[in-house]
Amino acid sequence: MSKGKILIVDDNKSILSALDILLQDEFEEIVTISNPNQLPSLVESQGFDVILLDMNFSAGVNSGNEGLYWLGRIKELQPELEVVLFTAYGDVELAVKALKQGATDFILKPWDNDKLKTTLRNVLKLQQSKKEIVKLKQKQRALKGEIKKGNHFIIAQSPQMKHIMNLVQKVAVTDANVLITGDNGTGKELIARELHRLSKRSEEILVTVDMGAISETLFESELMGHKKGAFTDAREDRTGKIENANSGTLFLDEIGNLPLHLQPKLLSVLQNRLVTPIGSNKTIPVDVRLVCATNCNLDKMVNEGTFREDLLYRINTIQIEIPPLRERPEDIEAIANYFVSIYSHKYRKPNLGITQPGMSKLVSYQWPGNVRELQHTIEKAVILSDTNDLTPDDFFFKPSMTGLNDVFDGTIEEMEIKMISRLLQRNRNNLTAVAEQLGITRQTLYNKMKKYNL
Repeated sequence: MSKGKILIVDDNKSILSALDILLQDEFEEIVTISNPNQLPSLVESQGFDVILLDMNFSAGVNSGNEGLYWLGRIKELQPELEVVLFTAYGDVELAVKALKQGATDFILKPWDNDKLKTTLRNVLKLQQSKKEIVKLKQKQRALKGEIKKGNHFIIAQSPQMKHIMNLVQKVAVTDANVLITGDNGTGKELIARELHRLSKRSEEILVTVDMGAISETLFESELMGHKKGAFTDAREDRTGKIENANSGTLFLDEIGNLPLHLQPKLLSVLQNRLVTPIGSNKTIPVDVRLVCATNCNLDKMVNEGTFREDLLYRINTIQIEIPPLRERPEDIEAIANYFVSIYSHKYRKPNLGITQPGMSKLVSYQWPGNVRELQHTIEKAVILSDTNDLTPDDFFFKPSMTGLNDVFDGTIEEMEIKMISRLLQRNRNNLTAVAEQLGITRQTLYNKMKKYNL
């Protein structure tokens, strides 16, 4: 465990000096103040582990009520902080009252050096154990979230996908950073999960971060974590996603959506393997295996100045390109049958199957939305089916992507799908360029793509 940080509050400056010297080897950082009125601002802005608090500050007063008052204020601001009370006037009743109000221990003056150090050492261990429990609970919540996403089977019948799965097996056993590229809906996240499953870190957590869904203002808080009081809504300490992934795998999905001005922050973490939560001055070492994914052309973005070249080198030790579904028709039949089995069970329609004409229609379609579009097409067909045979009439596809200036008599949503899909194709999935042409923010564009499964 680290040595931690202590705040000592006493109106006697000689005592402060003596304790500062005595505790140098016990704590990484020691802060001393003689005026308790400074307590609220310090408690909110500094990440203390322990506070050693005198109980009397006014001349001639030895009731201990001042200490109890400031104990209450500390607990209001930081309930989890360990507070040890310090007084020259021993009173069992006062000690009991202090402990009931949240004090961790009670030390009498004059103190015994060894006993004082032992007490504070134990209190520090208690505080650090509590922090570890909080981190474990947060990691457990993250793990439960990953488990709920379920395990999806990767179907590889085509030569392209068999080659990719062979590459995944070779790369997974290393700690090399991997960049997975490909169109939306091709299964990049499934490849990331397979890399983790086959790795030496498979017993640890895989933490997924959707970079396109994190607002710029919350980027640091989500990835690096924060201390309570670091900003307005920081009501408690929060462990960042990167620290949650410690010893495991960190999957940064849609890495191409990370704004240029935030890229140096991520690059610094990846280079130094250290994170600093917002509101803290302590760096936390992290050991993660990095996997990223994007549908953007990062090389083109580097040339355009919207993606850092050094960050691309950092995340791109090995690149795995997932081909679109239209280029691997051998996989369509197997994937379609897999989803039929999944949804026929889910919707309690056993014995469902796809007829040969129905399968021919699926194989001949271009699937602009790739596997994700195929999945939703099959689910819709299963839900609406009245017989055990899924025919061509059971499969409905999106409107064909004609010119943007053609007269269109469909719904507004269908028009949006058409416009966004066409511009994505024209701009080679450069979301920034598409958003500018549509006159919307990149976050709005990303939300619409999620909504329409583009």
